[in-house]
Amino acid sequence: MNVLSLNPGSSSLKFAVHVIGSAGEDRCPIRGVLERLGTSEAVLRIDGDAGEHSVKPVGNVRLSQAVKHAVDSCASVASIEAVGSRVVHGGPRFSEPTLVDDEALEAIKSLSPLAPLHNSRDVETIEGAQKVLGHLPVVAVFDTGFHRTLPPTAANYALPKDLVEAHKLRRYGFHGISYRFVSELLRAKPGSKADRLVVCHLGSGASACAILNGESIDTSMGMTPLEGLVMGTRSGDVDPGLILYLERELHIHMREIDRLLNSQSGLAGLSGLSDDVRELERAAAKGHQPSELALEVFAYRIAKYIGAYSVALEGLDMLAFCGGIGENSASVRQRICRRLSFMGVQLGDANAAPDLAGGSARVDANGQIPIWVVKTDEERQIARETVSRLS
Repeated sequence: MNVLSLNPGSSSLKFAVHVIGSAGEDRCPIRGVLERLGTSEAVLRIDGDAGEHSVKPVGNVRLSQAVKHAVDSCASVASIEAVGSRVVHGGPRFSEPTLVDDEALEAIKSLSPLAPLHNSRDVETIEGAQKVLGHLPVVAVFDTGFHRTLPPTAANYALPKDLVEAHKLRRYGFHGISYRFVSELLRAKPGSKADRLVVCHLGSGASACAILNGESIDTSMGMTPLEGLVMGTRSGDVDPGLILYLERELHIHMREIDRLLNSQSGLAGLSGLSDDVRELERAAAKGHQPSELALEVFAYRIAKYIGAYSVALEGLDMLAFCGGIGENSASVRQRICRRLSFMGVQLGDANAAPDLAGGSARVDANGQIPIWVVKTDEERQIARETVSRLS
């Protein structure tokens, strides 16, 4: 089956075609990304399986229009038979990949308040695919689905029982498509022992996950993607009393607090400079102290979660990093792991420039706790789960 995978971001759309055979073979003849959507500088980048690469400006396009560019780019390479589209929040209803009909689409729309930066864009992507490829099945693959195995001790907030049950208030977790891909890849490696695995997905959105025997048992994001680690523009964990103080004493409206925590905090807020780790690393190297502090707070919070998840797992067999920062920043990995040396976590020389040509690279020094850098492939995982649902 030829599956078009769609993976919308805050200002981008990643896409790929995967040709998946009945015997499990999986070939990707084309993948690409439309970047800087909503600006006059939007571009389309295409990579083919023969190594060809192209970059083309596309003008100021919306996400739904970007879907058409993605379809047109893939049409000459493969005849698309199905579409798989990432949806961030599945709420209490969706825990498995779901064939999208009118009822399912309305249900996904209704979950937008739980992931305001994401679900509305996910819906726009699906609607764009239906408009261009209306005759084909579209499967929604949910980031929250992988975390349906969270035990009650990890999923529950300490809130009144009646309120929780009436409104399905709980921790859902995110980045599940990436976590499933990474955990399955590492567990399949010959001789690998990854029963107690912590994976850190570090990008503009960042989270950590404790995975026991291939199942999520705890994760840093909660009911919404705001909880947990420091992120590009999101605060991560804050004292709930701080929010009350902002509203009660400083008279900041809740809508503005929402924007403050989701769009003005995190690395950008701490540094006063940027949410881009590459820019912060350059500035820190030149002595810019707010950038240095932002990077240290970012790494400290991640290390704390890794330590906590080692308790949740009752040990640690393996640690992995993925996502744009996790894959590409040796400095961030070093800042994190130096805080965990007492646990046997120690990076080796390979950390400086891991060879990810094969999709993953081992970067630990002593073998006590294997440390992997993995080039996560959410588009491939979306295609696999789409085929599984349709079959």
